[in-house]
Amino acid sequence: TSTMLENRLSTHDLPLPDLFIRTSGEQRISNFFLWQLAYAELYFTKVHWPDFNEAELIKAIEYYQQRDCLLYTSD
Repeated sequence: TSTMLENRLSTHDLPLPDLFIRTSGEQRISNFFLWQLAYAELYFTKVHWPDFNEAELIKAIEYYQQRDCLLYTSD
């Protein structure tokens, strides 16, 4: 079952991520945490990891906040 699978993952005791940030311009997740990322927002940036600083993190969070707000607006 899905519960059995989740309990056997190395991340079984951690919460699922809300935001996944991929640096260096790659637009793929490379089989990295496929199960855990099923409902996460994906953020791709061209900035390479060594240059990913606080300002870049704020951009990613702002992107996430914008996406999150759009999902829950009512007409």
